[in-house]
Amino acid sequence: MIYLLGGSGYVGQAYQALLTHKNIPFRNLRRAEVDYTDVTTLRKTLTEDQPEFLINAAGYTGKPNVDACEQDKAECLFGNAVLPGRIAEACADVGIPWGHVSSGCIYTGSRPDGGGFREDDEPNFSFRTNNCSFYSGTKALGEETLQGVDNVFIWRLRIPFDHREGPRNYLTKLMRYQRLLEAENSISQLHEFVAGTFACWEKRIPFGTYNVTNPGHVTTRDVVELIKASGVCTKDFDFFDDEDEFMQIAAKTPRSNCVMDSTKLANAGIKMTEVHDAIRQSLANWQPEQATV
Repeated sequence: MIYLLGGSGYVGQAYQALLTHKNIPFRNLRRAEVDYTDVTTLRKTLTEDQPEFLINAAGYTGKPNVDACEQDKAECLFGNAVLPGRIAEACADVGIPWGHVSSGCIYTGSRPDGGGFREDDEPNFSFRTNNCSFYSGTKALGEETLQGVDNVFIWRLRIPFDHREGPRNYLTKLMRYQRLLEAENSISQLHEFVAGTFACWEKRIPFGTYNVTNPGHVTTRDVVELIKASGVCTKDFDFFDDEDEFMQIAAKTPRSNCVMDSTKLANAGIKMTEVHDAIRQSLANWQPEQATV
């Protein structure tokens, strides 16, 4: 049996769909039933059930975006930096291997050589570099908390998207925003992300940190052109003149825009679709959000 924490969120629901499709028994551990944020409680539950593996998709992202984290710093710090350490303690005590959904937002830009950031590059968008959003800072701290921990995968997600219209989907966000910021990013097709991360466990590849992004990178304008070409949305997209204007008008905290290298994951035998093709596929299978009555 697999344990899943944070199963009700955007990423967690994708894990539920994957495990259900693969007919793998799992328990979506809800805090209302079991307070897994408490080490003693989680340790007791793990001891009783003895799951084969645990997936932590819980965390604090802020709604509708990371600006909200600036107003709820205590919950953001706890969910992204403290909780991973507590899960690590409980899993180590019981001997349960696990995987942690982290984020590529701990970086900004690209490597000095122009390439994407690799797993062993120090975060450059964190509290230690004093240039980040509170959200990114807590995600970097969460990875620090897990340094030296055995039997854990750290999976870096980056700007998730899929084929279903919804407020967490990057493609939907671009279609709904009044104005857009031109930026260059690596991004993750959500269902490929969850399949790729779970394959880390299925294939028993070495524990450690993995950038789980679709190979390549895109600019905002690249994605907009793919959206328009698909016919899903053909409106005229408006862009900010530059990041300074974006920060003055639309944002309360700096955003991470970065390029990441996913070669390590591919070398482990886990392949993901090239990013432009992944976007095209999601748009070709687009499912509009159902209106509520």
